[in-house]
Amino acid sequence: MALELKQVAKTVGTDVHVHPTDLRFERGTMNVLLGRTLAGKTTLMRMMAGLDVPTSGQVFWDGQDVTGQRVQQRDVAMVYQQFINYPSMTVYDNIASPLKISGATDVDARVREAAGLMKLDDSLLQRRPLELSGGQQQRCALARALVKGAGLVLLDEPLANLDYKLREELRAEIPKIFEDSGAIFVYATTEPHEALLLGGNTACLWEGRVTQFGPTPEVYRRPGDAVTAGIFSDPPMNFAPLTKIGGEIRIGATAMSVPAALRDLPDGSYRAGFRANHLSLDPGTGTHMQGRVVGTEITGSQSFVHLDHMGERWVALVKGVRDIAGGTATEVFVDPAHIYVFDADDRLVVPAAYAMAA
Repeated sequence: MALELKQVAKTVGTDVHVHPTDLRFERGTMNVLLGRTLAGKTTLMRMMAGLDVPTSGQVFWDGQDVTGQRVQQRDVAMVYQQFINYPSMTVYDNIASPLKISGATDVDARVREAAGLMKLDDSLLQRRPLELSGGQQQRCALARALVKGAGLVLLDEPLANLDYKLREELRAEIPKIFEDSGAIFVYATTEPHEALLLGGNTACLWEGRVTQFGPTPEVYRRPGDAVTAGIFSDPPMNFAPLTKIGGEIRIGATAMSVPAALRDLPDGSYRAGFRANHLSLDPGTGTHMQGRVVGTEITGSQSFVHLDHMGERWVALVKGVRDIAGGTATEVFVDPAHIYVFDADDRLVVPAAYAMAA
């Protein structure tokens, strides 16, 4: 069993929402669509579900062309960011609704099993959705998707409206809850760390294009281009001009001897990339560069320090409280092992050494 998109595209008037896309999702896999708002994630999911018909291309389910097939004829369940439940029904009846429509005979057992997995006890099952908290309402929607037993489950930013604690709990639970069903799961998110927590495979999207698709750790460690590296970094990856001439490289205004990982790099002009958590304000091993603080965001245990380096905007994610005044000149440090190198067309030339070793 597999879901396959072949050159699927969607245009509305002269606006291209999704460029021609090829994707294949296998049975029993978790697949993440990662991209910013309006990257095309929801449009792709709606075409997978049959809610929208592609402008061009074909959708195949288990080898059968289902491009023009309505959602009611497909083996699919979908959970949205907004809580979509039937307000006049009890939670029990909400969860049971797809089973009753299909004529299932073991309704009660399956409802209670799904409710138990979602931590909805008997007292909650007798309430109506509007009598529940936001997290409980989303658990109800997830239970309804689970109990349906669909071969394709589409989760469109299902945790975005929940509080932090609930999001963390459900992120850990969702793969475990669904892993035994054998279904294909497609999960849309804007958050790179959510993709890493969910695992499986990740497709990075940018302005309606899939820039890279593969096992999540592989896409994270070895992004094929600078666009993918920016999508799969939070904050987005920092960049600086890099030039190599003989035994010397220059990153921005800083010159240094060529590190071992870049010795085979041909002379020329490139872009260096490094993630925010690899940029430090504390002296230590690594290349030092000059920056000017633009501002800081303090989260408690960590601080985001926004910097300007020769017109390039960088972010350093550092430990502790760093309340640094805007305009302050400071040295920043990056270990050469954490530097990615991209060519003039933004394609990856040399992965960071730490990623190669992982």
